Amino acid sequence: MKTLVILSGGLDSTTLFYYLRSLGHDVSAAGFYYGQRHRKELDAAALTCDKFGIAYPIVNLKHLGGMLKGNSQTDKAVAVPHGHYEAENMKLTVVPNRNMVMLAAAGAVAIANGCNAIAYGAHAGDHAIYPDCRPAFVQKMREALALCDWNPLQLLTPFVAWTKGDIVKAGIVLGVPYEQTWTCYAGGTNPCGLCGACIERAEAFACAGAVDPLLQK
Repeated sequence: MKTLVILSGGLDSTTLFYYLRSLGHDVSAAGFYYGQRHRKELDAAALTCDKFGIAYPIVNLKHLGGMLKGNSQTDKAVAVPHGHYEAENMKLTVVPNRNMVMLAAAGAVAIANGCNAIAYGAHAGDHAIYPDCRPAFVQKMREALALCDWNPLQLLTPFVAWTKGDIVKAGIVLGVPYEQTWTCYAGGTNPCGLCGACIERAEAFACAGAVDPLLQK
């Protein structure tokens, strides 16, 4: 199957890229720049694509991002909240309708390039805080993508029922170079260790009985 992965450069999407390759998919990738504070993740994604000799086109949604006020990822006036994803203030990290926009654009790119499917790394840990990672949203997008072209386009979300710990466990077996991924929402030189993304990542490695290689640098 020819599959386009929405590859952000984070832990989930990078593991997804390796996972689908291990299943025999002909994998390509695309990234999205929407004015995110942690643009550094796209550099990490480019390293993955360079390793396998594939292109890494980036869809530029910067101007759209500039219109999305009130969230910590595209609005510089909003600070990145610290704490666990279970905290109420983590809603500040939600970029309005981000996944629907990215899936629609990725679908267009996939169709234009003869792909059978697109994939993104929604997982169970995202369900509480991100509505656009929940199974109900995934199912509706799956139905829409199946109807948007003469040939049905599949939406693959193999991690939607997995925890982030499950993803790390699988990635370690697959040999994912997690030192070349980026998760921190603050987007500095080193992970902040305080934002929800960093805390969830640390918990995932602990669950997998491993140490995050980014913390060993």
